[in-house]
Amino acid sequence: MHTLIRDFFAPQFGIAELNDSALLDLSGRLSAGQRLAYTTDSYVVSPLFFPGGDIGELAINGTVNDLAVSGASPLYLTSGFIIEEGFLLRDLRTILASMAGSARKAGVKIVAGDTKVVDKGKGDGIFINTSGIGIVPAGVSLGPGHIKPGDKVIVSGNIGCHGIAVMAERNGLTFDPPVVSDTAALNSLVELMLDFAPEIRMMRDPTRGGVATTLKEMALESGLCITIREDSLPVLGGVKGACELLGLDPLYVANEGILIAIASPDKADALLEEMRGHPLGTDSAIIGAVSGGHAKTEGMLLLSTRIGGRRIMDMLPGEQLPRIC
Repeated sequence: MHTLIRDFFAPQFGIAELNDSALLDLSGRLSAGQRLAYTTDSYVVSPLFFPGGDIGELAINGTVNDLAVSGASPLYLTSGFIIEEGFLLRDLRTILASMAGSARKAGVKIVAGDTKVVDKGKGDGIFINTSGIGIVPAGVSLGPGHIKPGDKVIVSGNIGCHGIAVMAERNGLTFDPPVVSDTAALNSLVELMLDFAPEIRMMRDPTRGGVATTLKEMALESGLCITIREDSLPVLGGVKGACELLGLDPLYVANEGILIAIASPDKADALLEEMRGHPLGTDSAIIGAVSGGHAKTEGMLLLSTRIGGRRIMDMLPGEQLPRIC
């Protein structure tokens, strides 16, 4: 284990000293009104490698995004690994290199971790847990309590790409055009958004359960009604075709590189244009609006269909696609 950590993990993550704790110097980083944000998540995706990414890249980007959509600037990550006996070292090197590259790209540092090896047959290759801390700037406050009737719903890119890419790789399916995961660290996009409109009401990344489940959570937490328009949803042709073929709804398919933002109506259009100028926001779209004041629709998510009807959208019951992240 000492050799594994010394030769594989420490060089990739730039850890010079193998101590029991990482000592982080936050002096000069925190000022009046700023807060620390902390998050943790585990990744068990199957297969480990899929079009557009792998479990290592997913672990870094997912944790960075959880911090970013909370309004935090991500700083440091930790990583824990549960590795099955017999796991190929070449695959481990690839995953670690992917994590290191993703961390550099996102501007964060992996500062601590843990590694355990379990008996053959007691795991499924490799599982990764990552935790992260970041700083929320003074004046930034995101949450469902800020959402108001009239607010606009913005999604930062095409929906359903990650779930379909993983499912296709898992089942040996191919699509034309090919579908690749959208996994990406969104902190640079969030920074641009908050610089332009610090009064954004709320942000979330629609991972498991997709856009519909995330918006339903927002509606329930705010006590308001959210209505989205089917003809405004950005869905790639390959994802749309795959969902039609497999009987899936892209609104419930997992994403790993987009976010949902709720913004005031007077800022939404200008914010959308700002987002479209960022490489991770070129396909951003306003997909709906918030309403309130009606007891019958409190906490509801409604979909306005292309044919002029409306239907109620609920949370996804169970997992549409297991082991997706």
